[in-house]
This record gives sequence, structure tokens and C-alpha cells, in this order.
Amino acid sequence: MSEIPRRRVLTALALGLTTAAGCGTGTYRGPQRTLRIATGQRGEVNLAFVELLATEIRHEEPRLRVTAIPSEGSLENLQYLRAGQADLALVLADVAQAATTSDGPLAPVPMRAIGRIYENYLHLVVLAASPVHTLADLAGRTVSSGSYGSAARLNGYRILIAAGLAPAAPPAAPSAAVHVQHHRLPDAITALEAGRVDALLWAGGLPTPVLAELSARRGIRLLSLASALPALQSAYGPVYQLDTVPANVYGFAPELPTIGIANLLVCRPDAAPAVTAAVARVLVTRAARLVPEQALGTQFLDPRSLIATAGIPLHPGAITAYRSLHG
Repeated sequence: MSEIPRRRVLTALALGLTTAAGCGTGTYRGPQRTLRIATGQRGEVNLAFVELLATEIRHEEPRLRVTAIPSEGSLENLQYLRAGQADLALVLADVAQAATTSDGPLAPVPMRAIGRIYENYLHLVVLAASPVHTLADLAGRTVSSGSYGSAARLNGYRILIAAGLAPAAPPAAPSAAVHVQHHRLPDAITALEAGRVDALLWAGGLPTPVLAELSARRGIRLLSLASALPALQSAYGPVYQLDTVPANVYGFAPELPTIGIANLLVCRPDAAPAVTAAVARVLVTRAARLVPEQALGTQFLDPRSLIATAGIPLHPGAITAYRSLHG
């Protein structure tokens, strides 16, 4: 995989900033406190990112501590945030938008963004020997479209509608419809290997470790989702973007067009500005250290998109931090 960029990261230096090598004095002067961050499933990039963020916050902001809350994904993360069981949450931008307009499976969740963290890639995965080669080939077949608490529950439904494959629960479904099941990623992989589902949909970083393991064990193919993009953008706007899975991320595979969705770090509107400012500063000044080793081909903390939060307003504390760093 020597041709795949291992760390396409724009560091604080690329932002035109100078960063002290972690003096640990901190900008947060409030009482000591723990930040609970709702993340994602074990063995994927979100949790690894928060673990790195926890280390860097501990280094830069001694009065703040971070606890990662594993979850099924974006939908469950927002439930934690709304219930006050999490202080911050990682949420895909389409889920965040749906939650602010009640256009989805969640009641409205007030939130503000601290930053756009990185791009998530939609994976539509089949086994290498599968007869399914296109999105249209899924007609009448069975797909695992994420767990009930994951972003794939929302964006998978939207993709199937956009592709003309009206999803339905078996057995009472039209022959052209996709039969949808909902599994956590490890269970979806088990179902795929056992032939109980024909494909699985997943939104995550590159590569997702458990999918890389499946690729090495059985061989997988990712299907292009580009054909669904025009209908998605027409219905939901630019929250969905054409993106590319680089060659050889999962086995010896060519470059593949797919759909990318921004991943946001969000908080409640009433979060303490001093806390969100401290977190935002760490995101910028420790950018190069916030890249999970397995996150090949993903972009973290791009200065052109860090504050591009897909219509979710930035928290005032984050605004203060970005203004102080950018001048």
C-alpha cells in the first residue's frame, strides 16, 4: 500500500500557526471536569480518534479529562447528547441536519458544532464471489443497513430510495425492493459471511479495521454509490459529496467512487464556552497527533473545512478559539 497516502493531514503549520510542543499550561481555567464524548463502535475510527483526542487534551489542558462512550453510532450519540449523558458527540452531518429539522428517526436535538473532524466514506460491501456488482443488482436481495443507532440506518434508507430500491422489511415486500435488516457491524459481517445478507452498508473511515480483516479472510468488494448521488443531493443538498476510496485499501482493488459525509464534533448549545474553546484549540494545534494509525486516505482538520459544519452553527466558544488562531 505504498501508493496510498498514510496521513493526508494538514497540520497546524499548514494553518499558518505556530504550535508550542505541548507546554501543558492550558487555556481552560475553570474547575477540573470530565468531558464525556459519545463515539462509535469498538474497532473503528471514531473511537480511536477520541482516544487520541483524550490524550492530547490531557497534555494541553490539565484541568480537562475525556471519557469515551462507545455506541452504535451517530443516532445513539445524539440520544446520549439530548439526555445529558454525553457532553460532546461525533455525528455524521446528514444525521445532524436531520436531527435539527426532525427529518429522520430522531426527535429534534439542539446542538452546536465544535468542528468538522474528517470525512466518512459510505461502504457498500459484498463478498468477492458475490454476483452483486452494482447498486441495482441489490433488487430483491437482503442488505444490512447499519444498526438502529448508527448513521447507516438513516443514510442507507436514503440511498436505497434514491436508487429506486424502496426498502422494506421481509417477507411482505415487492420483488424489486431491498429487504433491509439492521445489525451492528460485527454481526453484519457474520451475517454476510453466512449468506444471511447479500451486502452490508457502513459509514466509516478508511480502512475500517474489521472490514480489512474480512477482506484478508474472505475477500470483499465495495460497490460504487455514485449513481445515487444526484438524487441524494437533489433531496438533501451538498451534505452528500462524491468521494473516492483509494486503490488497494481493501485488498487489491481499483479506486472506487463512493459518497462522503462529513463527521462533526458537536455539543449542546449550553456547553461552557471555555470548554469548547479549549477543545477547538486542541483540534487545531494538535492536528498532526489526532490521526488514528488505521485511518488511511482520510483528511483530518483541513483548514478549509474545519469550520464548514454543514449548516450546524458553531458554538460561541469554538468561534472564539478559531478567531484567536486565525487572526
